[in-house]
Order: sequence, then structure tokens, then C-alpha cells
Amino acid sequence: MPPDVSQIRLDPDPYVPFRLSQGFRVGDLVIVSGQAAINEHGGLVGVGDFDAQADQVFRNLQRVLEAGGSSLDRIVKVTIFLTDMANFPKIVELRGRWFTEPYPADTIVEVSALALPELEIEIEAIAVAG
Repeated sequence: MPPDVSQIRLDPDPYVPFRLSQGFRVGDLVIVSGQAAINEHGGLVGVGDFDAQADQVFRNLQRVLEAGGSSLDRIVKVTIFLTDMANFPKIVELRGRWFTEPYPADTIVEVSALALPELEIEIEAIAVAG
């Protein structure tokens, strides 16, 4: 790996069984893998409860960003995957709760499924370090 690229590691890391990295710091950018409603010990959170899942997703996102030397207020781009676009109004509310102005660039898409059938939301992000 180039010298200005470092893997973001968590301990414990619930994504180890899935053979993927939580993210990478590339120079001053922090690139975070999609975060789902999985707690730090690998347990699924909020089955059937979108609000509980969304809360866990944002907490996971925050945890990975901090491990990579960034924070939620330094996000420049998010991609949000929903299994039901009826939750879009909740996303608008969540952006106001978890993000600050200027709000990140954002793409929201509805997907037919996520990695586990119980998951309803996943968020990936790009942030600036510092």
C-alpha cells in the first residue's frame, strides 16, 4: 500500500467476518465502508425498527470516522441506502440531528436488499481528516 494510505482499524471490529475494511485514510481523506445496524460485537440492532437501526448506523459511522482521524462534521459526501424510500422523511430529520451546516453532499437510493435481510439502512461516507 502507498505510504499515504492507512487502513482504519477498530477493536473490536464487527466486520472481520465479512473480510472488508472499515475504511481507509488516504492523505487527508477518510473513506468509510457502508455502516449498517451492527453493534461493535457483531450483533444486529433494531430488527424491524428503522429508528433504532438508523441510530446504530450513525453511531458506527461516527466511531469509524474518529478512528480515522475525522468526525461527522467533516463529512463531505454520504451515500445512503434504504430498503424503503418511505423512510426518506426520517433521513431528512436524521441529517439535521447528526450533521451540521454545511451539510454533506448526499445521494440516497432505494435498494431491494442489503447484506443481511433484516437491515433497512446503510451509509457510506467520505470525510476530511483533522
